[in-house]
Amino acid sequence: MRQASISRSTKETSIEVSITLDGTGTYDIKTGVGFFDHMLEQLSRHSLVDMTIRADGDTHIDDHHTCEDVGIALGQAFAKALGDMKGINRYADTHLAMDEALTRCALDVSGRPFLVWDVEFSKDKIGSFDTELFEEFFRAFTMNAGFTLHISNIYGSNCHHIAETCFKAAARTIRQAIEPDPRQQGRVPTTKGQLGG
Repeated sequence: MRQASISRSTKETSIEVSITLDGTGTYDIKTGVGFFDHMLEQLSRHSLVDMTIRADGDTHIDDHHTCEDVGIALGQAFAKALGDMKGINRYADTHLAMDEALTRCALDVSGRPFLVWDVEFSKDKIGSFDTELFEEFFRAFTMNAGFTLHISNIYGSNCHHIAETCFKAAARTIRQAIEPDPRQQGRVPTTKGQLGG
């Protein structure tokens, strides 16, 4: 089983993350930030990666440190669980629709972190949640997972729908990219002999 657990504590947050890549999308997530929990639940459910996440952060200041540090720990857990990345599909992409919103996501599980975030929100907040924190989460996640991730909202007007398509598209893309490719038979999917660097 491809599993990993990460504990991360700073003066700003205390994070515990456990994941099983070959799961069923079972989740138990409590970060203290309601809308963020909702998005992480979508990430788990639609990637079929089991996730347990606990975060105790300085949300009395704002939600920034919690969202960023959960991204860091979750990314580290993915990197640890994937190991040398032998036998995976590596590449995947998804177009995901939700009502009026359409988002495209493309992923390379490359070991070389890079985020392209081409998403705009017409409002600064969804409820009490700062929309700029979505990019902060995905940047922290990709940098620590070693993923090259491109997320682009093609169109949409409802900010909740736009956010949800980003997380669901990322989830579906992650699911495809990390799944074993039976034709790889344990090989690293690159001509270089190893991924990363």
